[in-house]
Amino acid sequence: MAESKKSFGKQFEELEKIVEEFEEGKIDLETSLEKFEKALALAGDLQKRLKGVENKVETIKKKFKDVIE
Repeated sequence: MAESKKSFGKQFEELEKIVEEFEEGKIDLETSLEKFEKALALAGDLQKRLKGVENKVETIKKKFKDVIE
């Protein structure tokens, strides 16, 4: 399944789990690079999705500018 098809929450949980594994030293050397790459991919996708939401919010705010002021 492509990462962007997963819900934001599921992606974030997956990223948190990887970070926790690194913090607790649960990842062996053989899998650390793979996990690190996965974490960076997840973080990048989450960042893009958040930026998209921010842009959408700004668009909506502009559309209803007279109502919210």
